[in-house]
Amino acid sequence: MELVLLALALSSDAFAVALTLGIKKTKLLPTACYAAFYFGLFQGLMPLIGFFMGKESASLLDPFGYWIACTILAALGCKMVRDSFAGNHESLHIISHKKFLLLALATSIDALAVGFTLPLLGIALFISIAVIASVTFALSFCGVYIGAMGGSRYESRAHLFGGVILIAISLKIIFTDIL
Repeated sequence: MELVLLALALSSDAFAVALTLGIKKTKLLPTACYAAFYFGLFQGLMPLIGFFMGKESASLLDPFGYWIACTILAALGCKMVRDSFAGNHESLHIISHKKFLLLALATSIDALAVGFTLPLLGIALFISIAVIASVTFALSFCGVYIGAMGGSRYESRAHLFGGVILIAISLKIIFTDIL
């Protein structure tokens, strides 16, 4: 049960971004598949990397992990907000693999630290990673469709809304790090 709760907590940022991706209702199935693939893959890889890096390396990366994630999400969010006012709506219509990689990296940085704590759960490493990746995969896939269903009333301001969500996630990362 603790592992499932951990997986749900880790996948919350990916789910929020997937909701944003679904708002524009463009190419839902490919967007849902890419979001699920990238977010699930990165949420699975980051704890694995953290596990093998060891606790000594954690102290070196820990102060920067939050700032890297925050910077990437805030930059993407600011670009989406700017695009909403400039009339440039390309970023939600066509999500490139590069954007998916950046979003997946940004939403999974916190999973790196989880890799150091996985042995404390008493569950095999690869089972933990499989559960984390699977939960993130499923929530990200569904998140795109949920965003599409509820996003019609926000369609004219999808970039603004999506940008604000990404900026909010980056602020959450900052305040989580500070507190």
